[in-house]
Amino acid sequence: MIAIDLSGKTALVTGATGQLGRVMARTLAQSGANLILHYFRNQEQASLLQQELQQLGRSVFIVQADIGNMDDVVQMKHTLSTNFVMPDIVVGNAVSQYEWTSILEQNMQDYIDQFQTTVLQAVHLAKVFVPHMIEQRYGRMIGINTECAMQNGPTQSAYVAGKRGMDGIYRILAKEIGEHQITVNQVAPGWTLSERDLGIDPSERQDSAYIRQVPLQRRGTDQEIANVVVFLASDLASYITGAYIPVTGGNVMPTI
Repeated sequence: MIAIDLSGKTALVTGATGQLGRVMARTLAQSGANLILHYFRNQEQASLLQQELQQLGRSVFIVQADIGNMDDVVQMKHTLSTNFVMPDIVVGNAVSQYEWTSILEQNMQDYIDQFQTTVLQAVHLAKVFVPHMIEQRYGRMIGINTECAMQNGPTQSAYVAGKRGMDGIYRILAKEIGEHQITVNQVAPGWTLSERDLGIDPSERQDSAYIRQVPLQRRGTDQEIANVVVFLASDLASYITGAYIPVTGGNVMPTI
């Protein structure tokens, strides 16, 4: 039987207190990985998740940082190297939240925030954590992208601008550090059902129009996203790098 075993590995998940972040962290822990849980503001949620994962027998460390600020990420590295360990797996998941509207009406600060938490997050994480991966000739860099980066729909401009920029960073990084046996990939969720959504009556979700255009005729779940992340973090994906993998039920399909 083929199984995913991340025993002995340590994974950093940025934005670990969010809906998707928590599920990814749990799934990595269930696969044997120790965890570094990054949070920006929600220390209480980070502490609760830390306690939950420690009950699985994992070593779990929580760390605060503004992921869009290089000084904060450098300090995070210092904290980890002094008090815990450096990560073998880095999942870049954090992103700022904002209200979507048209380009003509979108606040300029929203574009800046998205750039900082997508493009600059990818750059900061690479500069700070890849050197350790190069030293050990092993590492996994995994960015969380979005199906919107292919859709380019109305009101998506700030989000898409950031995520498409992030896409370029990860693709180039894959070419630059591949010789060190470090893989760099992206997972692109569709409109995903979170724990919060699962508690809502399906008739009240107002997602029927979206579902009709999805070949699998349903929305995916956070767990289905996390499953792909764990696969890419494992040795089963050791020869996959530079990939943008939609987990969208076929709603978007990259072409050759």
